[in-house]
Amino acid sequence: MPSNRVSILTVAALSGALLAACSRPPPAATAEPAPTAATAATPAPSAADTGAFAFRIGALEAYALKDGDIDVANDGKTFAIGEPAEQVAALLTAAGQPTDTLHLSIQPLLVRSGDRTLLFDTGAAGVSFARAGRLPAALKAAGVEPAQVSDIFISHAHPDHVGGLRASDGALAFPNAVVHLSRPEWEALKGDAGNAALVAAIAPKVQAFEPDAAILPGLVDAVAVDGHTPGHSAYRIASGDQRLLYLGDTAHHFVISVQRPEWTVDYDRDATLAEASRRALLQRAVDEDMHVYAVHFPFPGLGRIKRQGEGFAWAPDR
Repeated sequence: MPSNRVSILTVAALSGALLAACSRPPPAATAEPAPTAATAATPAPSAADTGAFAFRIGALEAYALKDGDIDVANDGKTFAIGEPAEQVAALLTAAGQPTDTLHLSIQPLLVRSGDRTLLFDTGAAGVSFARAGRLPAALKAAGVEPAQVSDIFISHAHPDHVGGLRASDGALAFPNAVVHLSRPEWEALKGDAGNAALVAAIAPKVQAFEPDAAILPGLVDAVAVDGHTPGHSAYRIASGDQRLLYLGDTAHHFVISVQRPEWTVDYDRDATLAEASRRALLQRAVDEDMHVYAVHFPFPGLGRIKRQGEGFAWAPDR
């Protein structure tokens, strides 16, 4: 998630076992012994432990996949640029958040639909600004091998979203997947010499689409959200009458980005346009009562945008 002043890319089961002891009742005069460590129940691993949180979109099976975290200093250089420090601190304090550091999660989305396995963004892999690279383990916890992924939907080409496209040896991490991204984003990626190796690796797999295209009709539509990068896209995933809006980088922080969408973010290529786009999509999420998947909000990033006074607030599912 680099500044717009640097290259777009600088880098190349959920189940536990219960151990039950079956024994004859002890003699009436003998007190029943307390369970020992050997006979006590073993807790099921949590989604936080495995990095895979299961949920549904209508009839579709879906997983939030934890790849890692990014910590950003709250120093006015990245978020809330030009805003009074005390005002930013007050907003964070009111939400029970630390005022020195902004914590961002990284969580690609997995969706299964019939014989298709869809992955939305690929995490940060080994990029230097993130503590990341857990996506392969999270996929395994969800019961998916990389070769099973049929479609990858890239919101934009910042390294915390495309870093996992290639393995450490440079080979495709998802060898059988078609890579979908908007045509403006693809053209910008190809035009950046620093991304030559990535472009060469994924070019045979890329299917570029026009902004707002119905990519997989009835299943996945693109939603153009202008300003962050040349062709940034959110995605709307449908099943029956259920919809999930995948935000991409429309909003980064669950307090600042939602409650103050007009505050400038250094990551945005065109800050003025991104601010207008952010507010418009948040308003649409409220108007349509959309279920939202936020890539950088606290794991698992599921919830809704609610009206709060003249602005908005994030209401997580849990």
